[in-house]
Amino acid sequence: MATREISPKNPVLDGVNLIVPSKEKSTLNDASRLSETPIYKHIILQDDPGEALISALRNELAEAKQSGRAVNIGAARHSMGGQAIPRDGHAITLQNAWVEAGDGIYRVQAGARWKDVIGALDPVGLSPKVMQTNSDFGIGATFSVNAHGWPTAFGPMGSTVRSIKIMLADGSLVSASRSEHPDIFAAAMGGYGLIGLLIELELEAAPAALLEPSFDEMPAENFAETFVNVARNVPMAYGRLNIDRANFFKDALLITYRAVEGELPKASVPGYRSYLTRKIFRSQTGNEWVKRRRWGMETGLGPILAGPVSRSGVMNESVKTLLGESGPDRTDIIHEYFVAPDRFNDFLTVCRDIIPSSYQELLNITMRWVEQDSVSLLSYAPSGPRIASVLSFSQEMSARAENDMKVMTRDLIDAVLALGGSYYLPYRPHATVAQFSEGYKQASEFGQFKRQTDPKTIFRNALWDNYLARI
Repeated sequence: MATREISPKNPVLDGVNLIVPSKEKSTLNDASRLSETPIYKHIILQDDPGEALISALRNELAEAKQSGRAVNIGAARHSMGGQAIPRDGHAITLQNAWVEAGDGIYRVQAGARWKDVIGALDPVGLSPKVMQTNSDFGIGATFSVNAHGWPTAFGPMGSTVRSIKIMLADGSLVSASRSEHPDIFAAAMGGYGLIGLLIELELEAAPAALLEPSFDEMPAENFAETFVNVARNVPMAYGRLNIDRANFFKDALLITYRAVEGELPKASVPGYRSYLTRKIFRSQTGNEWVKRRRWGMETGLGPILAGPVSRSGVMNESVKTLLGESGPDRTDIIHEYFVAPDRFNDFLTVCRDIIPSSYQELLNITMRWVEQDSVSLLSYAPSGPRIASVLSFSQEMSARAENDMKVMTRDLIDAVLALGGSYYLPYRPHATVAQFSEGYKQASEFGQFKRQTDPKTIFRNALWDNYLARI
């Protein structure tokens, strides 16, 4: 059985985190570098989804239940508020690249990364129908946080999942889908690992395609209407806003991908161009001149250099292209907000009012299209399509900066909730319990179902401890 237990003498590079527990007590952190949490132990399971893996997971569950400790499963742990860390519990990392491609579908082990999926699908003319726009996230984690991407005709990635295999708190192995155990499927989709240990998924694939981007600059107030008009007519699109303070959120850029004829290139990992993009991105911190130059490059030089690319190639890029080089004194923090298209201009207004005076360093905002999700109990788009706005901040690693970020976050959440929108849960736990309950109307129903299937609350993390356990 391919199992490793982490010890001070056996550190493991897990995504962006070097996990080195202390001799006295093991700890685990996530991408924020602000979530160091004591754990009982951290094990890595490298088995294919067979009997050896099932046995190892059942053993961990049995040991944890006997001692009253928590269990949580993860992959790269790119969340930012301990959503994949069980305090004083058993942290399990699935680490296997097992992918099996079929006729328009693929089966995958929950711990595989999207780069593994692309590597398996690309040679047979397929592409992930929906994935996060970076390829080093885990597939099971993407389902568990109900993430979305640039493909425009779909809801979150979970909308493309046909079925899952999941281990419940009693050790039973269950297959769940929209027709078989639909209650388990709805709770696990966007359930942050609180319903069970996700082992395997079956997903729909899209045909591989050659896509050519077009770039349209416009006033920010025109973006939502333009996005609505193209979102369901193209395979992929996203937007950006100008972030320099003199033109803050006044200008928008819509990048739209359309299918074209031509030889389909391999979905290779981006090279020097991504390196240059990363250097410019990092240089924006505290430098309005660079922010202005970056916008000029994106709207001027970008369209000139752009050319056809494979569908998977657009998404086959590491998160390290933009994140992960903030230095020892700063960290990268993500926010994400979801509003109906007809409230997007109001969202622009509240951001202009709140962000520039918050002492926070905004480096980027990307807008994406997400169709309605009426399946997940913790859905952020339960009543219609949403424009998702992903904001990347560079935050000083200090108590003062953390408090400033908390104040700004709560102000933004209040404003978005007033617009009938919501915020995303994998990031810093700065929202109040009341804000969480307002943004996720079915949270109480989720909590009730979780307690039915996991009466001893074995599956726990910071999301449960900070919010769901309190409602």
